[in-house]
Amino acid sequence: MLRIIESKQSAKLLTRRLARMAQAERAVRPILDDVRKRGDKALLEYARRFDKLEAKSVVVPGDVLEDAWDRLAPQLQSAIREAAKNIRAYAEMQLPTERSIEPAPGVHLSQIVRPLDTVAAYIPSGRYPLPSTLLMTAIPARVAGVRYICAASPKPADAVLGTAAGRVDRFYQMGGAHAIAAFAFGTNSVPRADRIVGPGSIWVAAAKKILAGETGIDFIAGPTEILIVAGSDGDPRAIAADMLAQAEHDTDASAVLLTPSKRLALAVVGEVEKQLKTLPTAAVARQSIDKNSAVVLVASVDEALELSNNFAPEHLSIPDATLLPGIRHAGSVFIGPHSPEAAGDYCSGPNHVLPTGGAARLRGGLSVADFVKVISVQQLSPGALQRLTPSITTLARAEGLEAHARSVEVRGRA
Repeated sequence: MLRIIESKQSAKLLTRRLARMAQAERAVRPILDDVRKRGDKALLEYARRFDKLEAKSVVVPGDVLEDAWDRLAPQLQSAIREAAKNIRAYAEMQLPTERSIEPAPGVHLSQIVRPLDTVAAYIPSGRYPLPSTLLMTAIPARVAGVRYICAASPKPADAVLGTAAGRVDRFYQMGGAHAIAAFAFGTNSVPRADRIVGPGSIWVAAAKKILAGETGIDFIAGPTEILIVAGSDGDPRAIAADMLAQAEHDTDASAVLLTPSKRLALAVVGEVEKQLKTLPTAAVARQSIDKNSAVVLVASVDEALELSNNFAPEHLSIPDATLLPGIRHAGSVFIGPHSPEAAGDYCSGPNHVLPTGGAARLRGGLSVADFVKVISVQQLSPGALQRLTPSITTLARAEGLEAHARSVEVRGRA
């Protein structure tokens, strides 16, 4: 049953478990090394062993993707198009722009934006098919102008394959550490990716962590989480539903409510139990609720925000926009009773690939900016360089870099 605890007891609850990551890293290292050394031969062996691949290649032909799209129900096709439209609009809003300034006469400074050449999206296929993750990873890359977009999933359902049609340049049936290794190193059949994005199992997370220096990654994903802040007027049915929506993801997921109202706390506990009785995914959600979730009684909403900032949740739900200025760390924020986290998972537009495990202290969710480089550009006129020469040479010599100073002075000689 969902626990009710005092805020002073919440430290353990709000401390993430780093369990199993070190063990997972030890387990995947030999796989990464094997794919590095033997390429496609090793990749195929692991894909057949772990992903049950029966084809001769991990490459999924384009006509297979098109056929999968045609098999999808019209209602699902329509929902995919609606989600894609909103995700694209939000990504276009996020795209860094090219700008220029002239801070002093003759000093022309600008930035140009260039897309990455090749990116890879990892789409998990564990308990549930995730076509939404295909949309969330491929569409921002396309908006960014990435030249070659790849996606991989170990056991892709028709919903994932169909969603990939026309949205990625190449799809692969492969998963786990061997898929991450293939994208990091490149093989004859798999291109080397400039960045690998998307959530995955602990084995995928361990592989991304190890290979972060070999290729770009988004972040190391851990168990998913939601933190809800509510006052005494919160709707217990909606809050319970939001907590269960997070809990059904995985037995390691967590859903936490922070509220100063004991009445609301008791009502939410009752609603969780009531809704679990008719929930098809109750077997998973029950474990998450019992092991990793709770209602935390706080003295005030201000204390709730402070706890939230310390936790830096992946998903944060707040009752109204007046609290937004007090939020310093969160992956994605949902404001008000009509903004459920599930809307962000699918259709509203912002990305659902979000930092977990406290990484929201460092960055926000996946965005179009992850698929581009912002390159600085500078051009100085002769007069501008002459004016800057005393400062440049003084700083260069203060650092003991004489050649730097001379490289500027030589341009001032007749």
